[in-house]
Amino acid sequence: MKYPENILELGALLPDYMGFIFWEKSARYFDGVIPKLPQSIKKTGVFVNESFENIVQKVAQYDLQAVQLHGKESVEFCAQLRKSLLKEIEIIKVFSILDTFDFAVLEPFEMVCDYFLFDTKGKLPGGNGSTFDWKVLQQYPSSKPFFLSGGIGLDEMDAVNEILKTNLPVHAIDVNSKFEIEPGLKNISLSRDAVQCISTFNHPQ
Repeated sequence: MKYPENILELGALLPDYMGFIFWEKSARYFDGVIPKLPQSIKKTGVFVNESFENIVQKVAQYDLQAVQLHGKESVEFCAQLRKSLLKEIEIIKVFSILDTFDFAVLEPFEMVCDYFLFDTKGKLPGGNGSTFDWKVLQQYPSSKPFFLSGGIGLDEMDAVNEILKTNLPVHAIDVNSKFEIEPGLKNISLSRDAVQCISTFNHPQ
């Protein structure tokens, strides 16, 4: 998210999380003012190989409730970040998948992250607009809840629903590029459709 009016419009849909990208190379880079949002929405800072001092500073500046680590952050970095934060902040560690993935790399992160996020490996960290083969997740060995991400649009909602019917510990559905008019500007009508669709999955009529 980038634009105050658009942020408020999306906030009215009451998503559980709302992301703000603090990676300067991103077309969605955020350096503005976040308008007042409903308290139920967790403002989430997205960082790529950032120093923990700068992450801590952004958490305080924007009153973030979660951080998403989208780079090559180590287990030690995540542990240090948790110690450095002055309040309980959700730490979401991102792992990018293409056709295969070695889930063994996740184990050391289990104790230092609250959630994993799986998206599609592409040229840029996130927002590439393509999905990976979700069948890979059938091999997920952990009970750690995760965010499902990677090119999810309305056309993928039936496949998302199939994932939610499994025993996989899906915590959230991360949507972004397929709901944009331009980088950082969301199509509210499409976003409303997505919220309603996912709500139906979670609360069948």
